[in-house]
Amino acid sequence: MESLIPTLAIWALPVLLAITLHEAAHGYVARHFGDPTADLAGRITLNPFRHIDLVGTVLVPVGILAASTMLGGGGILFGWAKPVPVDFTRLRNPKANMLWVAAAGPFMNLVMAFGWAALFAITLHSAEHAYSVPMLRMADAGMQINAALMLLNLLPIPPLDGGRIAVSLLPGRLAWQFSRLEPYGFPILLVLLFTGLLGAVLWPLIAWFRYLLAILFGF
Repeated sequence: MESLIPTLAIWALPVLLAITLHEAAHGYVARHFGDPTADLAGRITLNPFRHIDLVGTVLVPVGILAASTMLGGGGILFGWAKPVPVDFTRLRNPKANMLWVAAAGPFMNLVMAFGWAALFAITLHSAEHAYSVPMLRMADAGMQINAALMLLNLLPIPPLDGGRIAVSLLPGRLAWQFSRLEPYGFPILLVLLFTGLLGAVLWPLIAWFRYLLAILFGF
């Protein structure tokens, strides 16, 4: 428990920002392309309390962190917020605009990963002070959670963002057939998670992305 509390303190802000801003980005882009549903629901906001899901934003990440702390790490940290309501039929060009609405969330995670990487590099190359180590750990956590959420959501499994991007890009009939997988998307993810296949796919991608950040930001 003593080691879990500092871990939660380090990870809380990166996880909260990664999950909530991901969802807000979907709503903002949907509004840009003609669907005001998320805006009318008050979901295009930086207020995290409008996006927090008790299970996905709190219990699941805390549970993974607790298990990783006790077992010595190894789990992929992820979570989710309340899905931003999007009415794709209200988009000006539903099939084409769906791509940009879906891609907005992972793109926001990419931007945040770059931001945390910049903070890591600045802290690493600055004079050491009392907050150097906590800032480095928090920046490292920010890169990790945003890399995991970005790459997880880009998997071509409906209703993940990658699945919606695939539906947008596929030709009409094939897109419709592929979209019918959506009710089975979460069970498919659970199977991949508990069989270890999800980690086998994501860990190398996360490692390569972290390596790219290290090259770009000089650490």
